[in-house]
Amino acid sequence: MKIEPFKMERWQSTWEFVVKYNLSESGVHPISFRELATPEELDEILKINLGYIQTNGSPELREKICYLYPGTNIDNILVTTGSAEANFLLIWSNIEPGDEVVFMLPTYMQMWGLLRGFGANVKPFYLREELNWAPDLDELKRTVSKKTKLIIITNPNNPTGAVMSSEARDIIVSLAEWADAWIFSDEVYQGAELSGSITPSFWGMAKKVAVTNGLSKAYGLPGLRTGWIVGPEDLIQKTWPYHDYTTISLSAVSNRLAQIALAPENRKKILNRTRKILEINLALLESWMAKQEGFFHLVSPQAGAIAFPSYNLKINSTQLANKFLKEKSVLIVPGEHFEMENYLRFGYGIEKEHLLKALALIAEVLENVRKNIV
Repeated sequence: MKIEPFKMERWQSTWEFVVKYNLSESGVHPISFRELATPEELDEILKINLGYIQTNGSPELREKICYLYPGTNIDNILVTTGSAEANFLLIWSNIEPGDEVVFMLPTYMQMWGLLRGFGANVKPFYLREELNWAPDLDELKRTVSKKTKLIIITNPNNPTGAVMSSEARDIIVSLAEWADAWIFSDEVYQGAELSGSITPSFWGMAKKVAVTNGLSKAYGLPGLRTGWIVGPEDLIQKTWPYHDYTTISLSAVSNRLAQIALAPENRKKILNRTRKILEINLALLESWMAKQEGFFHLVSPQAGAIAFPSYNLKINSTQLANKFLKEKSVLIVPGEHFEMENYLRFGYGIEKEHLLKALALIAEVLENVRKNIV
């Protein structure tokens, strides 16, 4: 198997710990140990034996995850090392060369690269800016066929921050049932909605549905590397052995901290923190964009610490992002990394003061770019 470069992850991992201002992340500023756990819980964590845990996740953690998905039991859950591993395991265990997969764009490109590496026939359907980043449902209907094995979506969406309407969800379910296809739904931004209304999961909408999620984005806990797959018991049993060939199990410390984070009162507190950060910082970002002489057009995101504006100068998005990087030490994700030219993805979940400083530096670059591009 040969894999194509994962452009965004290479870009981030090369530069995110080098730059002064990182606007490439799609989650909120991380939570510390002391913010997450009580002194008593921290003392308990210090006593944990650093051995292996049950490889599909401890029963206690899987029970906490079950509360988020009505109708599940612990056998519907496979705990993974981050949602990225959850996505990888689903693709690895379910794709054979030549399988037809209908795939949402723009999106996080991990599964796109994996599918192509495993030899799938990947057929994209698009979210459209002119539809406020909703899918073109007529295009979707034309794209799904009786050969379709998987329909893969990200909802809430990365990079646009869009949330799918109930009509769009219903149509995807009906098309999947017509084709006898699986729906794989990456829902890692669920809980980071500006409105405070949690995006409904695809879990439970059809028999052939698998969902991935984790604690990295809405929860501000990417360092725990805790993700999960929710699916029918037979799919989980099919996927679990593939986990034996990757990370085997979550760390014992992350397993315990994840239980603390998903306790109902803690979860509520964490998600309220996330929404507060997003509300404050999105207002700052939108105000800044409005002052940039019509350079940007932004469909306001509904969820996630990400905004995906288009821009109106004739300069490649990677070239523009490189100018921010090299001239001002600001890291931002070019739209080219999502197969979308003339867009930029702003991660606005960082500390407010850092965001304002980074935006001021970007404005300086844009002023020079305008002067030099006719």
